[in-house]
Amino acid sequence: MSGQLEVLQPGIGTTVQDRGRPGHRHHGLPLSGWLDAPLARAANALLGNDLNAAVLELRGVGTALRVKRGPVRVALAGRIGAQRMREDGARTPLPAWQTATLHEGETLQLGSADSGCAYLAVAGGIALAPAFGSRASYWRAGLSGVLGRAFQPGDVLPCGEAGSGDPREWRCRSPWEPETGPIRVMPGPQDDHFTPDALASFFAQDWQATPAQDRMGLRLEGEALAHTSADAADIVSDGVTPGVIQVPANGQPIVLLADGQTVGGYPKIATVITADLPRLAHLRPGTRVRFAPVTAEQAHEALTAQRTRWQQWLAGREAFLPPGHIDEAALYGRNLISGMLATHPGEDTP
Repeated sequence: MSGQLEVLQPGIGTTVQDRGRPGHRHHGLPLSGWLDAPLARAANALLGNDLNAAVLELRGVGTALRVKRGPVRVALAGRIGAQRMREDGARTPLPAWQTATLHEGETLQLGSADSGCAYLAVAGGIALAPAFGSRASYWRAGLSGVLGRAFQPGDVLPCGEAGSGDPREWRCRSPWEPETGPIRVMPGPQDDHFTPDALASFFAQDWQATPAQDRMGLRLEGEALAHTSADAADIVSDGVTPGVIQVPANGQPIVLLADGQTVGGYPKIATVITADLPRLAHLRPGTRVRFAPVTAEQAHEALTAQRTRWQQWLAGREAFLPPGHIDEAALYGRNLISGMLATHPGEDTP
């Protein structure tokens, strides 16, 4: 029987996400899906899930879940703390970067994602009904999640089939460190709508992330960028994707994220490369960031390097038994007595 999690406290900005809805942009549907794909897939990998299984994306504070039907095996990925609370009130920390099995009646209280984004995966994945091939929450269109809306107390999240009853848990010792340095972009496609000084300023200055941000996009603040003319601040609407950097007439850039619209009428000065898209999920208000131009070849090399690092991390996982479990295979394998001993009353011992 599959597990269930009941929402006790919805928290702020907690959504169900998976790889999103590729192939539906011509219907006007944004891609949606997780903001930091490598981090979300790491949570799934720890549990042995399909890497694209739906997870909870945690971007705020206050989320609390109770195991309504269990057990439920979970894994946290990211810079986030959590506590598990038994029915008798006893609390123990639940570290990130390792799996743990929660039992029926236990409560999981999630802390704040220190870097702005973290993920909670469950064995088998979050099994809410998909829409357009995805379980990703997109509230503006009422898609997926629970009835297409934000979580409310009492909502129940079904978990998928959890697989084998292997008692071992998994952990990784050294998750990769967040990348630092400028976020890499490919200039354009409308960089000709900006003056040469504006293009130079875009790459030369530090930009500050503002509180005006959500899963649709984030606004940056800095020295305003000048368009070549007043008319150049608008274009005939054309296609946009997550990572494009639009600059409206006020000269302050807007970076589109996973829930960004499918078309836009502001000129695009640059587009963040795929390998650096996850970094946008962690630009909390007040964070300062700089951009650097790269070629298509360099963008491809960066993505290849990111995938290589991810595979190296995956190979470094190790299994362990939680307290109270005995590794029988290891016990028999290390027994100093050859064979098994069996004694029965009234019989000779062999």
